[in-house]
Amino acid sequence: VQLQASGGGLVQAGDSLRLSCAASGRSFSRLWLGWFRQATGKEREFVAATYWSGGITKYADSVKGRFIISRENAKNTSYLQMNSLKPEDTAIYYCAGGQGLYSSWSDYNYWGQGTLVTVSS
Repeated sequence: VQLQASGGGLVQAGDSLRLSCAASGRSFSRLWLGWFRQATGKEREFVAATYWSGGITKYADSVKGRFIISRENAKNTSYLQMNSLKPEDTAIYYCAGGQGLYSSWSDYNYWGQGTLVTVSS
């Protein structure tokens, strides 16, 4: 399985950004597609996840109401729409695929390379 994350960049506080995660190599019908982030000096943390075949979505409290995760099955692509960005959202964002607990990064087997999001104040 290969995951390719893209869409990061430098934005100002309050702006929006959309990340994409293109998946290839296997069926994702029974997998969670999750987004995690890791800021400098901090642990990797859960951001959002969607169950590929069921439409279930989950969010971390810190992004609930601001971020939206979605997927486009025909393109095997997941999106993370990030609105009302804050400086504390600055991090490298990773997409990942797994079958375990959606919020636990150790339960994800497949990882993209990460894309940097920088939010200036």
